[in-house]
Amino acid sequence: MPYIAKWLCISIIVGMLVGTASAGFLASLEWATNFRENHLWMIALLPLVGFLIGLLYYYWGKDVEAGNNLLIDNIHDPKGIIPFKMAPFVYLGTIATHLFGGSAGREGTALQMAGAIADQLSTPFRLDRNERKILIIAAIAAGFGSVFGTPLAGAVFGLEVFLIGRIRYNAIFPAFASAILADWMTDLWQVKHTRYHIDFIPKLEFLPILYSILAGIAFGICAAIFSRLIHWAGSICKSKIKYPPFRPVAGGIIVVLAVFAMGSTRYIGLGVPVILESFEKQLPFYDFALKMIFTIITLSAGFKGGEVTPLFFIGATLGSALSLWIPLPFGLLAGMGFVAVFAGATNTPLACMLMGIELFGAECGVYVAIACVVSYLLSGHNSIYTKQKIGEAKNRRYANQQDRSVSDFL
Repeated sequence: MPYIAKWLCISIIVGMLVGTASAGFLASLEWATNFRENHLWMIALLPLVGFLIGLLYYYWGKDVEAGNNLLIDNIHDPKGIIPFKMAPFVYLGTIATHLFGGSAGREGTALQMAGAIADQLSTPFRLDRNERKILIIAAIAAGFGSVFGTPLAGAVFGLEVFLIGRIRYNAIFPAFASAILADWMTDLWQVKHTRYHIDFIPKLEFLPILYSILAGIAFGICAAIFSRLIHWAGSICKSKIKYPPFRPVAGGIIVVLAVFAMGSTRYIGLGVPVILESFEKQLPFYDFALKMIFTIITLSAGFKGGEVTPLFFIGATLGSALSLWIPLPFGLLAGMGFVAVFAGATNTPLACMLMGIELFGAECGVYVAIACVVSYLLSGHNSIYTKQKIGEAKNRRYANQQDRSVSDFL
């Protein structure tokens, strides 16, 4: 009872604070997107805005620049309290990125805001080293669950994301309580989440299951390619451009030239209209590839946001395009790709299964699960999060690569 009472109290505070922060962030993001689409000339200022973001982090934000990896690193090895400035810095950087036409997501911002806010409770509640790990897990769960409107997926994501193949069960109550309360708080602020609909789900038979496995293979390969390319592009950018504030300038110039050359804003911002479109009709095969390129350039150059919503875009459009060869409904394939590419890129298959059920309904659960598991296995140990550790290798080939410190951590 003392454990439950303590963590319920903490979870209520975390849920209220993080849910409110997510609501404000989502409202700001919607405003920025609408304003940009009505004033397209602003996209030309993306390199200048990138320079300002680079200056902000180079001179005042070096200790929080690692972003999500800083949160994961603090779960593995808690050090000092995460600076609160991470929250306003990433908020401003993300809104500016979207307002001026970068291709980024929102998950990274939500998690970083949640982690920075929640970790300030460590001192007043006198949390020890292990309790701080639980607190950050709960914060990640709250941030993810409230920003996407998927509290169950958010809770499992917080438990699953930092250690491949293992879940820390002593954080299960704070994670679920914080995620559910944060999502409820966001709803109280009357912030609406995007909902998706799959028109037709075929009967569960041998051939549809086989087709789902084939689709999962494509999603896993796509996830591995994205994870490798974004790290490769980031290392190239750092090696070629030594002064960090100039990196987003270069990336911004490339994005601006590409947008005006194409005459379309289809592949910048969150891309939610295109994701919705992928559930309604078969999309061209190049949509997912172009979104991948725009996102990799934007994020590897140093703009702020997240990878997850672009991964939703990439997976949904790839799934919709695969309906040309795989005889499953394009809406179902879009939904499977939506979560499966994310599962492969973050190594969080359980969270992604729950997300699919929360967003699309339980009827597609088996198909979503097949795609997520196959994608998770086929993506190898690649991840968009460099601080993610291997708790349980996916196969024997990688068994010897497990971090021996994991046993001490557990």
